[in-house]
Amino acid sequence: MAAKKILLLVGDFVEDYEAMVPFQMLHLVGHQVHSVCPGKKAGEFVKTAVHDFEGDQTYSEKPGHRFALTASFDDVDPTEYDALVIPGGRSPEYLRLNERVLTIVRHFFDANKPVASICHGQLVLAGAGVLKGRTCTAYPAVMCDVVQAGAKWVAANETASNAVVDGNLVTAPAWPAHPEWMGKFLQLLGTTIGT
Repeated sequence: MAAKKILLLVGDFVEDYEAMVPFQMLHLVGHQVHSVCPGKKAGEFVKTAVHDFEGDQTYSEKPGHRFALTASFDDVDPTEYDALVIPGGRSPEYLRLNERVLTIVRHFFDANKPVASICHGQLVLAGAGVLKGRTCTAYPAVMCDVVQAGAKWVAANETASNAVVDGNLVTAPAWPAHPEWMGKFLQLLGTTIGT
């Protein structure tokens, strides 16, 4: 397996697990992952939030870890990357307002490169206009945005642990889906694990 170069696009208040776990998992299997945030440089940090399901109408939010950025956003050339990961949390609400973010996202779809997006990350995909005719899932509160963007909606299962693949895109509703979401993303990347 040839190592891939993967772009992980975050903002402040990214969901802790949805940024940290893919970053660590993709490194573990030998890929090079660059975490970037608009307006920030390599070595800086973003704030994360831990979202949990505690029986309320929506998730609870607690402070998470500081997440280190490994590359500078202004230096990103999307043509140099093999794949894109977009975590959720509150940051996608703001990332989708950044035209350069949307241009980067469109590159991955135009070039048919693998894209993994989870939870509220699909807000960025909707903002970039790349969901029309796609089938995907997301955090349930994002359903209206996904459908309005022209996608066919797949509901989260009872444990929010399902992932949906449509061509180069793999989506999931929330961090409980990490095993299936990352497993399907690794398949898209052509990554094999074990003997």
